[in-house]
Amino acid sequence: MKTWTYLLLLFTMIASCSSNSESQKLTWYNKATITNILEDPDKPEEVVRVAIGISAQVFYLSKKSSDYKVLMEKVNLSFKKGHIYNIGVENNTNIIKQINEVK
Repeated sequence: MKTWTYLLLLFTMIASCSSNSESQKLTWYNKATITNILEDPDKPEEVVRVAIGISAQVFYLSKKSSDYKVLMEKVNLSFKKGHIYNIGVENNTNIIKQINEVK
C-alpha cells in the first residue's frame, strides 16, 4: 500500500510540473468583466486600454496580435452585455493574451 501511495505522489508531482509553459507566463483573472475600453493615448496604433473588474485595473490588448479581432469581440461583449470571462494577462507586460469562457 505504501508503494502505491508513493507512486501516486510521484505521478502527481510529475504531472503538476509538466504544465503548459504558456499558462505559467499568464496571471489569470477568473470570472471577470470588462468595465472600460479606451484607445491608448500614447500608442493608439498599437494597443487598446482595457479595465478589468471593480478596481478597474488597466491592461492592454495588442492590435498587432494575431487574434486581436476575437479578443476584441469578447472584450466588447463583456463591456456592453456583462459577459463574464477568465482573462489571462501576460506577466510583466499587462497584455491580455487569452480570454476564455467561464465553465
